[in-house]
Amino acid sequence: MNAQPTVFIVDDDDSVRRALQRLARSVGLNVETFGGAQEFINSYDSSRPGCLVLDVRMPGLSGLDLQEELKLRGFTIPIVFITGHGDVPMSVRAMKGGAVDFISKPFNDQTLLDAIQHAQAKDQESRKEQAALGDILGRVDRLTPREREVFALVVCGKLNKQIAHQLGTSEKTVKVHRARVMQKMKAESLADLVLLAQAVGLCKPKVQSE
Repeated sequence: MNAQPTVFIVDDDDSVRRALQRLARSVGLNVETFGGAQEFINSYDSSRPGCLVLDVRMPGLSGLDLQEELKLRGFTIPIVFITGHGDVPMSVRAMKGGAVDFISKPFNDQTLLDAIQHAQAKDQESRKEQAALGDILGRVDRLTPREREVFALVVCGKLNKQIAHQLGTSEKTVKVHRARVMQKMKAESLADLVLLAQAVGLCKPKVQSE
């Protein structure tokens, strides 16, 4: 069962946190609030779906610093920045860092709610993609070392006889390995197999010229 998405609000202003919490809860959103970036980092569990509503200017780690720290740790939670002191360079830095939106105070409530909805949808899509990638990697893990070799050579455009020569085995044996690769990878065609290989970065198929 998927956990309910959470809106994580990080702002050093207590009155702002309460107002944002009331707004989010008024439309049925699950909310958690934090008074600073470090407090959020210390408790954040990346397995929990949701998004981050983040103030830019705070004591200690700023919102932009937190964005960079999360990226360094490999966390991809979508971020909606809010600020009362924004400028163009600041917003550019935030958006280049992958922020979903950069909203200046005062803002319309619906503007923030729309940004949160967009951020949560982005997080959901990202988690689906990661789950799909994990499934493909699981299939690759079930291949034997020799099957992985055959897999890589097949998707790079090698013919069975070329693979046999490169691996020092017979073409018949290559055909057997190839069939097992197709079965274990759940691929119905060579095109399917190539797409699976591309998804996990196993090989970049060569583009054949006419």
